[in-house]
Amino acid sequence: MWRIGVSPEEIPQRLTHLGLSQVFDALSYYLDHQAEINEYIERNRIPDELIDPRVRNV
Repeated sequence: MWRIGVSPEEIPQRLTHLGLSQVFDALSYYLDHQAEINEYIERNRIPDELIDPRVRNV
């Protein structure tokens, strides 16, 4: 959510099982390990042509 522009303070309002400190902990970890995490994200990305068009922009 943060990567698409949602502020850290808003994330617990949308994901109520998370506390604000957990959000900041996760963001801190991500920023310290960004290259490694981005590699995992890319490796697990589903190619657009495999996504059903009815849910592609949901």
